[in-house]
Amino acid sequence: MERIALVTGAAGGLGQSVAARLAEAGWTLVVTGRDGERLRRSYGDSHLQVVADCSSVAGSQHIFEVARVHQMLPTALAHCVGNIRLGALHRMADADFMACLNANLVSAFHTLAAFVGALRDARCPGAAVLVSSAAARIGTPNHEAVAAAKAGVEGLVRSAAATYASHGVRINAIAPGIMDTPAATAILGTAMGREAAARQYPLPGIGSPDELAELMVWLLSDKAVRVTGQVWSMDAGFSTIRPLVR
Repeated sequence: MERIALVTGAAGGLGQSVAARLAEAGWTLVVTGRDGERLRRSYGDSHLQVVADCSSVAGSQHIFEVARVHQMLPTALAHCVGNIRLGALHRMADADFMACLNANLVSAFHTLAAFVGALRDARCPGAAVLVSSAAARIGTPNHEAVAAAKAGVEGLVRSAAATYASHGVRINAIAPGIMDTPAATAILGTAMGREAAARQYPLPGIGSPDELAELMVWLLSDKAVRVTGQVWSMDAGFSTIRPLVR
């Protein structure tokens, strides 16, 4: 039976890594993003490419309408949409705060709603993986907006996992530290910034989207058939271990 997976934010660093590993594992892919040209540059003529803004009800539903037209029902969702907005509360512009909420939390809510709705209509089981952040689990200066948004994602995952477990739908999340992706350029764009970021982790270094993608693909696979409602940390111990200060 054909296995079909949806990857949102597919033109981003994490989205491309997840899509590559899903394809290697034999999945047929629906890839989506807001910029059709970026999708074409990333994937050429491969996969079903859908241009949509999944931070709206209409945009998220459009993805599944296009998939239906092509007789495709994604039974796996890797939601890789997100952004990083840094700044203390008193300095953050309302537009930046709302952009952070829309990209990280609102998009997750609407995409997951459309995904489980399509599975329920088809009476089909499935699995979803969303992306949180270490910032949702431990206080980090100037991360108020993204911490609030990602904490919302974790609450969404746990509640939705409880709601849809009886329908055979598994919902989990991963919570990384900083990753070497274009989204983190503002932090890692200089040698000094990169070195400082690497030093803050008990296991020093900068995370790779490929490492995170492997965990996400595993959580979508049958090997994780008994896993739901979980948030898996991949942050080099940042949120749970006090680093040794030398």
